[in-house]
Amino acid sequence: MSAQFFISLIRNPATMGCLAPSSRYLADAMARATDRAELVVELGAGTGSVTKALIGSHPDVPLIAVELESGLARKLKHKFPHVDVRHDTAKQVIDGLTDAPLNTALVSSLPFRSLPPHITAETVASICAFLRVSPIRKLIQFTYQPREPFTAPSGFEWTRTNFIWRNAPPAGVWELRAANLN
Repeated sequence: MSAQFFISLIRNPATMGCLAPSSRYLADAMARATDRAELVVELGAGTGSVTKALIGSHPDVPLIAVELESGLARKLKHKFPHVDVRHDTAKQVIDGLTDAPLNTALVSSLPFRSLPPHITAETVASICAFLRVSPIRKLIQFTYQPREPFTAPSGFEWTRTNFIWRNAPPAGVWELRAANLN
């Protein structure tokens, strides 16, 4: 565990949502779920374990890594100089993706169940508005709980696509898509 991760965890445990970075098995499962994406946006990039897997699986796909903790964002920029690292909220970045390709995958490590309710609500609203544009857009999210990462609004469906035992703690990988586009 990096010193910066530990410092961020102590300062604001609700935004970190975990006691250790994602295992390579979880990171690889999330990266595999982005197959055929023309753009990948990673929300809550943290220490970069999922970032590394995304780059390894899809080296030619543009990647935007979003991290709210300033120290972690600086480390990501240094560790991955070719990645577009943004020190901002997930909502702000998603809302600014007006020209994103229809086949964009959002990959999230955000701890929705431990975030303040108003942050969860506004982030979920932005994610859903973004996904609603195209049936091939998706959110890939993991959770340590046996249920969906958050309650899907009307018109959206969760599907659990994987369960990773080799992670501390074990985690489910979920996909959220718009169910019926009008």
